[in-house]
Amino acid sequence: MRKLAQRTEAVVSLSAIEHNINNIRSRLDKGVEIMAVLKGDGYGHGEKGIYPTLKKCGVERYAVAVWEEGASLRKAGAVEPILLLGDTCDGQLENLIKYNLTPTIFSLDTAEKLNLLAKWSGVVQPIHIKIDTGMSRIGFPANDSAIPIIKKINDMENLKITGAFTHFSRADEKDGKSAAEQYKLYLDMIAKLEKEGIEIPCKHVANSPAILLRPETQLDAVRAGDILFGLCPIDEDDWFKEDFRQVMSWYTYVVMVKEVPAGTEVGYGGTFVTKRPTKIATIPVGFADGYSRRLSNIGKVMINDKEAPIIGRVCMDQFMVDVTDIGDVKRGDTVALLNDKLSVLWMADLLNTNVDEIVCGISKRVPRIYETDEPLQLISEDSSEL
Repeated sequence: MRKLAQRTEAVVSLSAIEHNINNIRSRLDKGVEIMAVLKGDGYGHGEKGIYPTLKKCGVERYAVAVWEEGASLRKAGAVEPILLLGDTCDGQLENLIKYNLTPTIFSLDTAEKLNLLAKWSGVVQPIHIKIDTGMSRIGFPANDSAIPIIKKINDMENLKITGAFTHFSRADEKDGKSAAEQYKLYLDMIAKLEKEGIEIPCKHVANSPAILLRPETQLDAVRAGDILFGLCPIDEDDWFKEDFRQVMSWYTYVVMVKEVPAGTEVGYGGTFVTKRPTKIATIPVGFADGYSRRLSNIGKVMINDKEAPIIGRVCMDQFMVDVTDIGDVKRGDTVALLNDKLSVLWMADLLNTNVDEIVCGISKRVPRIYETDEPLQLISEDSSEL
């Protein structure tokens, strides 16, 4: 078990990222590019910390949710195209030009405002067109009503359409019926746009589950999010056959060990009462760190490679575990909150949520530590910036 020099650490394995990228590339046709999806600060892994590894592995494109994430990636040295998957409010459109970010366009009004800003700035602004084929989120409808609008956008002097995409809502389903219907709507719409003389240099629809299950949807680029970080996006039984590695582990330490008699209440509200003389270890992490309060009385951690159940409520900054049955536990012993045995998928299943919520929920006050396979090569980024 690793030794900590601070209260808690989220350890990001750069070697696992490299392994996952190689796994993705092995599935792609020649010439298909990887668009690494780094929204949510790289799914909580820290985009600045992982960018050098992604660059070393030759990732061609990036996608984030909001312009602030794109700006952060530029400051980390990224020169590749960066697509914004979400919206940018009107008052911040100038940041798209400032940081050379490619917005998702799904309305004529936004396109007109951005075109005017680009004209004032003396640039031609790249954009991607979003087509809504069934997600019912953002995007132009995949029908003839959108064609004249997109044609107007294409004719704007200071905007350049460099791509168009859609998003599958059910690509993880084995029968593939929904994804096939969406894919056909997208291809039909692209064909109509190209018939109108609108060039679409980069066509992309495949997200993580589609990369695994729908190879026919690769087109010019694929958007790798979950699988980049070894997070399960498909049926669990099938997932374990795909050879992806979980990138993040999470550690802390034992603060105090005490023995209490049977009948002792533990934590806020006394939701746990000991049924026997019990040895309790206090852990200095809580829901302010992103360790879910819903783990109260149902979660577990690992100390000395043995499982210790959570007893009582998870507090904002601390929680307690029962270490009665796991031998000599003392202050300073390392505690695994997430690792290869207590996986992100295990915790997501326990909390009836998805894997993304777990890793994205780990707060900024938990430092991210970036490691390769060689223990002496370690990069540290204190995400709290304290």
